[in-house]
Amino acid sequence: MVNNASIILTLAEQLSSDPPSPKPTPRRRLSLEPCLVAGLPSTGLLPCYLLHAIANVSQAFLKREADQAASMAMLQQLRRSPTPPSSLPSDEEPWGSPTHERQDSNSPTASPSSSTTPWSWSFSIPKSSSSWKEPQPFEVFRAIERKDIMFLMEVRDRAFPLLLRKTGDATPLLHAMRIGQSHRDVAMILLGAFSRWINHLEDSEVQLPKTRVILKALRTNLKLAIDYGLYKSQSDLIASFLQTLVMSEGDKWIRAQVSTVSLALRSGTAGKPVGTAAAAVRKFATKELSKADAIAALEDYVSNATADLLLLSAWSTALESLEGQQIPFYYFARDDRVFKAFAERLDAHRNAIHRNLSRRLKWQLRLLRQVLEDRHTTYSSKIELLIGELDQGEGV
Repeated sequence: MVNNASIILTLAEQLSSDPPSPKPTPRRRLSLEPCLVAGLPSTGLLPCYLLHAIANVSQAFLKREADQAASMAMLQQLRRSPTPPSSLPSDEEPWGSPTHERQDSNSPTASPSSSTTPWSWSFSIPKSSSSWKEPQPFEVFRAIERKDIMFLMEVRDRAFPLLLRKTGDATPLLHAMRIGQSHRDVAMILLGAFSRWINHLEDSEVQLPKTRVILKALRTNLKLAIDYGLYKSQSDLIASFLQTLVMSEGDKWIRAQVSTVSLALRSGTAGKPVGTAAAAVRKFATKELSKADAIAALEDYVSNATADLLLLSAWSTALESLEGQQIPFYYFARDDRVFKAFAERLDAHRNAIHRNLSRRLKWQLRLLRQVLEDRHTTYSSKIELLIGELDQGEGV
């Protein structure tokens, strides 16, 4: 059956005598007349100083944001207690399989040409200590290329020798320096990790064989950094290198210099003990450093080491007339450890010093303590005062 209702209704309307109902009048459509705002002036019309200002502001903003993120992450990492070295950086040591979940790549290491800008960093989320295993060396190199600071800091705390281990023809530090200026900040972070390890090294661990191996590897890495000129940005690099050199070579050099300076102290001002100590330190430093400007940058270390050498020599001379403990030679040029040990021994043997030591030696001990305990004076100024008394003064 066909439904023809629509056709019937149409025919009925046509045959009806009533006029059709009016249809609504459509509203007039508005014509399109686009209005464009005036465009910004071309950069070619801006003065050069404005272009530089805009670029500098943009870069400064991006760098500030990245630095704030990096600082917060590193502060959280530095809250951990320092961990002593757990293994040796030897090639025969077995290495665990990597457990950090990291981004996939087509090759173990990325090309240096694909490095990010200096202010782009990568922060991986560290895993719990129960599932952490030592990574493979190539993972450390990959973290350097990606600027994965959190990963490197975790390696520093858990497997420090990995940051020193040579793989192929490069160590992690050398790899960062070879990439170029974009990864100079990573190299600085590695150098900071090296200095941190030295400063947190316990006295009981200095003489251990595995510590000596790590110290020699540290010495090699620090010398590479000096040859690459990083000491111009890292003020304590020279001091860390020489400090590591003395600690890794043992106390042979210090023992010989203590003997020489002790003889100079016995001779009074004629022996010029301060000049003798400073000359010995400077000769040792210039022998190990080939760059003239690097030698000029170690004045603070020379002053600190000269003071320590005088303290060690004076106390060594005192021990010939009283019973006491020698100041450990591995304290040498490590902050103010020698002076603290020197002051403690003077206090502990005050009566014996007064009874048994010569008038000249007692005066030298008092003078050394009085001059070197002032924390508001630089070491250079202290050495100048000691020269005026011990080398050029009237003496006792």
